[in-house]
Amino acid sequence: MPDAPAPAAIGLSAAQAAALLRSEGYNELPQAHRRTPLRIVLEVLREPMLALLLVGGVLYLLLGSKAEALILLGFAMFTITITVVQESRTERVLAALRDLTSPRALVIRDGQRQRIAGREVARGDLVVLTEGDRIPADARLLEAQDMQTDESLLTGESVPVRKLASQAGTAPAAMRPGGDDLACVFSGCLVVRGSGLAEVTATGPRSEIGRIGQSLSALEAEPPRLQAQMRRLVRLCAIFGGGVSILAVVLYGTLRGSWLEALLAGIAIGMSMLPEELPVVLTVFMAMGAWRISKARVLTRRAAAIETLGSATVLCTDKTGTLTQNRMTVAALRLPDGSSFTPQDGDMPAAFRPLVEAGRLASAPEPFDPMEQAFHALAAARIGGAEPVAADLLRSYGLRPDLLAMTNAWRAGAAGDVTVVTKGAPEAIATLCRLDAARRTTLLAMAEQLASDGMRVLGVARATGEAGALPDTQAGFAFSLLGLVGLADPLRPGVPEAVAECRTAGIRVVMITGDYPATAAAIARQAGIAATDIVSGTALAAMDDAGLALRARTATVFARIMPEQKLRIVTALKADGEVVAMTGDGVNDAPSLKAAHIGIAMGGRGTDVAREASSLVLLDDDFGSIVTAVRLGRRVFDNLRKAMGFIVAIHIPIAGLALLPLIFGLPVLFGPMHIAFLEMVIDPVCTLVFEAETEEEGIMQRPPRDPAAPLFSLGLLGWSVLQGLVALALVTGIFLVALDRGMPETEARALTFFALVLSIVGMIFVNRSFSASVVTAFRRHNTALRWVLLGVAGMLAVTLLVPPVRQMFRFGPLHLDDIAVTLAAGLLTIGILEALKPHWRKRLIA
Repeated sequence: MPDAPAPAAIGLSAAQAAALLRSEGYNELPQAHRRTPLRIVLEVLREPMLALLLVGGVLYLLLGSKAEALILLGFAMFTITITVVQESRTERVLAALRDLTSPRALVIRDGQRQRIAGREVARGDLVVLTEGDRIPADARLLEAQDMQTDESLLTGESVPVRKLASQAGTAPAAMRPGGDDLACVFSGCLVVRGSGLAEVTATGPRSEIGRIGQSLSALEAEPPRLQAQMRRLVRLCAIFGGGVSILAVVLYGTLRGSWLEALLAGIAIGMSMLPEELPVVLTVFMAMGAWRISKARVLTRRAAAIETLGSATVLCTDKTGTLTQNRMTVAALRLPDGSSFTPQDGDMPAAFRPLVEAGRLASAPEPFDPMEQAFHALAAARIGGAEPVAADLLRSYGLRPDLLAMTNAWRAGAAGDVTVVTKGAPEAIATLCRLDAARRTTLLAMAEQLASDGMRVLGVARATGEAGALPDTQAGFAFSLLGLVGLADPLRPGVPEAVAECRTAGIRVVMITGDYPATAAAIARQAGIAATDIVSGTALAAMDDAGLALRARTATVFARIMPEQKLRIVTALKADGEVVAMTGDGVNDAPSLKAAHIGIAMGGRGTDVAREASSLVLLDDDFGSIVTAVRLGRRVFDNLRKAMGFIVAIHIPIAGLALLPLIFGLPVLFGPMHIAFLEMVIDPVCTLVFEAETEEEGIMQRPPRDPAAPLFSLGLLGWSVLQGLVALALVTGIFLVALDRGMPETEARALTFFALVLSIVGMIFVNRSFSASVVTAFRRHNTALRWVLLGVAGMLAVTLLVPPVRQMFRFGPLHLDDIAVTLAAGLLTIGILEALKPHWRKRLIA
């Protein structure tokens, strides 16, 4: 940075700017290490689960089963497509940052004002800033006229901050966002009032917003836990199934002498034991879960967030734009005699009209400042009348460091009368009104009471003057006090109810904000968050990581927090074993959103950076949608466990019926076609039934699920094995009795196959709910189940009644008594398992 500011009339030369851009780079974030779609595809192809899908498809193709091969390969391509789309979206986060940091800029070069692209701004450039401009880079103010900027993107504070011109000797190290009367402005922020001239001190990755981008690119999103568990499960099943297949081939070839048939039998057994449908089911459930959550106006950007929702133990929420609406409103009016009025209460008494009208006149005719917009909105709603016209504004007196008030002088009529109104800090208004000590103490006490409720308090006063004799300073007017105005960023509707439901579900809500402790505590109390343990940013900076982790266990509000401190809080909570959900909408929230297990961004008011860094996006910015998402996330996980348990259960009788004939020298029951029918038709279709199941009773009264708990708990695994053994015993018994009575092999195969399918259908009813009986399950509406039953009945009818299909399956004809036996097998499966379910219920409900 230059030791002294460049002369205001000259600025950098074109050659100096070009040299700086060559040596320091453009005013944008670097694009290194960005993954292309091709690179993402290559990474996806290395996934073991996807490899199983592809190998399974190739295996079916080699066996001549083109339909099954196409179905399996189609699922593989679907998985690749979904992953590439999701990963490509996450790669756009830095691009969103670059767009935000590269607005057009008006600079002075070679003594001339030039409008250039924001990316071409260089360190040392002189930037001309006016009301409504987006600041292109971090800069030190050389001149400032009544200037205020909105730094909520970086600090989370909804109220604009005042800016002053720099004084000689200002240390660059003090240039951090947040707080009034700083002589610096920051990239990406908005000028809401006044104008100024600033010298650029940092561009691109060296700016405040750039440092956020750098930390964001260094963070890794949380890996999906279910996916990791699924990999281990599939790997174990593959190893076990491969071993059994090899053993079956050796056993069959040794005992029966036909090695070709032994190889075919081994392939059938391997297919029966390889759970290649598990990753398909996981993909389908995550996709359907994302669709269901989207109906609640929550967009899922990373499917892993769905599985984590049910495990969330801490919800870290930003205040501005998340709990509140990120817009200022007039929340309270106070007259000098102590009378008060809340605009939300109803009709406004006439005594408060002068205070409201003066507040509007003390604001800009077309305001950018959100507080001035609030004055205009209240006056329009309660008083009406024409808006003030800029042409009638004779003179404005801006804020000064020694007098934090601003005054407007308006032409009142043709006679030359002037109406003078002022608003500002209560102390400044007391000074302008020349209040005595007693009245000043009373006014400041009223202001303190409003401030304790989280309001920004302004005093308003009025005077008269003459157009030709306006004084040089505001102190030259004889002001009369009109009252105090309390402004607040209002709470979003439904927030207290959402916070209460989070508490019921065992989720601790923690507020993290850049606002002041008093304001944060007031909003927290309104939202239903206990504001008993507040940690300031200054106190947090003095803590080491261990001390912060200890304090974070009890703290409910973190106030005056900088962006890097938000990230420290999330990291500390994660290190302490918490599963962290983080909400936010600003650029300052992006690193913590990405670092959290579940990042939740606001879709309406949120920035592109926050949305791209998050896992979930609330499309309607409704905080209550978070609770809905948690509820749906728990439902998705419950139903996923039912589906996974069901798949494991049905693999036991399938594998057993493929293996037992080899061991005991009986006719081979199933070949690859039968296994393909069972796995590629019944399994995925039946999982749609479970996905559509309604939530379990008391789903939001449970504590959060332990994220380290395996998908297949011992209880669920035992229940699955028990179901499989019951079905295997029943169907094997039918097969043996049929052979003992001399039934032809083809008819025995058809009878056994039908009995197995109906037993599987029986297990669907048993597993629809862990907490309710099968009678309740029968009453529950489930359209998918109806179609599944019709589909299964139709497919069985085709295999039995269409001769070419029956020959392909090597089935013989079945009679009515045979069909009655298969129906009895399904009903008996339901009866036995329903009798056993109550003994397993506590171990099944997560």
